[in-house]
Amino acid sequence: MPGSGAVLLVDDEALVRSSTADMLTELGYSVIEAESGEEALRLLDQQSPIDFLVTDHLMPRMTGTQLIAEDRRKRPGLSVLIISGYSEAEGIDPLLSRLTKPFRQAELGQCMAAIAASSALHG
Repeated sequence: MPGSGAVLLVDDEALVRSSTADMLTELGYSVIEAESGEEALRLLDQQSPIDFLVTDHLMPRMTGTQLIAEDRRKRPGLSVLIISGYSEAEGIDPLLSRLTKPFRQAELGQCMAAIAASSALHG
């Protein structure tokens, strides 16, 4: 099943962000890219609608977990996925949907579909 919706993708590494954006686009999502948590917060304030927030965890100045916590004050129902190269990284809320790097497009698609299904059940 193809994906749909707008994804705000946040990663401080340009190559990883570009690769993940390509995967999401091929899966059927429209993608808005940000290279930092601060930029993502600005885009979240400006862009509407955004259906998903997909963020790296370890980034300078603001982790993905901090970004999600900050954003949930404004958009409590936003669907989120945190991506980390460290499967048990300190500071990641265990209740957050998580995908470990490196990952394949099929794994990303499965995570996005599960998040969308969960959001539909609870939203």
